[in-house]
Amino acid sequence: MREVKKALSFILTVEFWRMGIFWTLSLAMSYFQLFWQRVCTKKPNAYPRCPPRRIGTKKPICVITGATSGIGAAAACDLSKEGFYVVLVGRSSQLLSKMIEWIHKQNKDARVEAFEVDLSSFQSILKFKDSLEKWLLDSDMHVSIQLLINNAGMLAASHRLTEEGYDQMMGTNYIGAFSLTKLLLPLLKNSPVGSRIVNVTSFTHRNLFNVQIDKETVAGKYLPRSKQYPFSHIYEFSKLCLLMFSYELHRQFHWPDESCKVSVIAADPGAVETNIMRELPSCVSCMAFIALNLLGLLQSPEEGASSVIDAALAPPEISGVYFFGGKGRTLNSSALSRNIRLAEKLWRSSEDLFLESKLISDRTYTS
Repeated sequence: MREVKKALSFILTVEFWRMGIFWTLSLAMSYFQLFWQRVCTKKPNAYPRCPPRRIGTKKPICVITGATSGIGAAAACDLSKEGFYVVLVGRSSQLLSKMIEWIHKQNKDARVEAFEVDLSSFQSILKFKDSLEKWLLDSDMHVSIQLLINNAGMLAASHRLTEEGYDQMMGTNYIGAFSLTKLLLPLLKNSPVGSRIVNVTSFTHRNLFNVQIDKETVAGKYLPRSKQYPFSHIYEFSKLCLLMFSYELHRQFHWPDESCKVSVIAADPGAVETNIMRELPSCVSCMAFIALNLLGLLQSPEEGASSVIDAALAPPEISGVYFFGGKGRTLNSSALSRNIRLAEKLWRSSEDLFLESKLISDRTYTS
């Protein structure tokens, strides 16, 4: 009875209707755009998958966050079959151990390593960077990585803060990905073969048409004055930030130097049946999956991971694009996500937060 009351209470909120109506519409519009693209051009904008390049006799290294379930788990397993040495990153050591066992059952030749990391904590990310470098040295491998997949994400139903005082959803979905990418850039640039960053974003970014970008909003410190935590809006904003970050990083790498060997790609898996809605009333998430399935819009984690694998294995010269719909297909993301002025403001704000987090971490370490 308590669960039913909780569900009824949630159905009466703005957040429920924003998710139920606008998220479904933005997803349907993305698929319509794919259809229209095919009708107009007679063939979709699609790229083939290319096998990863080895470094001598060594397998290329892929680091994937949020790898203990859902899309991350499916992508990790597929990439191990493609020839990557997969480094799993997750918050639970127990789930990471289970994932290693599961991947080995699917692929007995898989090479897998795991690290326990909290993407909402700068200290945890910094510790992981040091541990990863040490592991590469101790394992007699080239001190570089060839693929970074920022997949970790959450949909928090309540407002919580990180150690640095940032909104936890913004910290996990965007600030953590920005910080991890920045800290691992030397390893990506040190690769003797082309390297790539894949940021897993979402069609929900299309629901935002006008946003304010500054340090406070990116940190989630400025929230609308409302009794209810606007989690659907913050989720959309975090995925928009991740998408704009992808394009801005691509521009910084390739506009001044077209020969840069680090590519940056955004991947949108669509609507996937995972546990991302675990903080919502269970009957509500169940209803959502049933409705999406009836509309033909719901995918399994393996199907959803297809766009991520497409992005990871796209030709080396491909960068600054948005994969959606599987089969190597790409789309134009929203006009707002491609706003260069906003992306530059986002970069500056993110840099400020990165330096602020580093300062807090240094103080904690020395005290």
